[in-house]
Amino acid sequence: MKFKTLTMAAMMAAAVLAGGAAHAQQALKVGSTPTGSPFTFLDTKTNSIQGVMVDITNAIARDAGFKATIEPMQFSALIGSLTSRRIDLISAAMFITPTRKEVVDFSEPIYSYGDGMVVPKADEKAYKNYADMKGMTVGVQVGTAFVEPMQKSGIFKEVKLYESTPDIMRDVNAGRLQAGFLDFPIAAYAINQGSYPNLKMVRSYQPTVTSSVGIATRKDDKELLAKVNASLAKLKSSGELDKIFKKWGLD
Repeated sequence: MKFKTLTMAAMMAAAVLAGGAAHAQQALKVGSTPTGSPFTFLDTKTNSIQGVMVDITNAIARDAGFKATIEPMQFSALIGSLTSRRIDLISAAMFITPTRKEVVDFSEPIYSYGDGMVVPKADEKAYKNYADMKGMTVGVQVGTAFVEPMQKSGIFKEVKLYESTPDIMRDVNAGRLQAGFLDFPIAAYAINQGSYPNLKMVRSYQPTVTSSVGIATRKDDKELLAKVNASLAKLKSSGELDKIFKKWGLD
């Protein structure tokens, strides 16, 4: 009887250990972009994606009990990769919009902002809205919430689409664009870092599109969404979310 009791105990312990190992090995693929500082960017020193959303995702993963594996890809490929199950989450500078919510689900809002306007330093005009830009050639990132209102405005001579924000800023810097429209924090961060010394933010410009960034899940993954929201709530209440924002200059 004693031998059977010990054997049963050993079996139970082994089962617990096996379950714990399986749980520890659970990994979710998280789609992120290499060109969205400070939200997400490629750190060339470590050859890994870093930034605000990566830190938030890793904090959520620790709390929710899964491992987050960051998968770098172009912004325009994120939603397609999620719905086709190549990734399990999107954690990037992606606005929560009604159109996107028809295809994927979003977490509670994480950070709110609008579009920013970048021009050469030599341009001293105090642009406030699209009406001040009639006939201009401008650039915007494909897949962002800024594209549709710009194209429908009928104001611009040409609205050029780009895959990444650095491409837009380089073309403004080179004179191929008169202005670029980007996520305000991303553009401001790049300029403040000295990456584009000949460019400036147009502080007089009033954002045309404002929204909040959220983490996206598939429509059929309600359990994962609930875990993400529960962990986000803990990060907010504990102050850890604010610490992450401060670390990346978003406080």
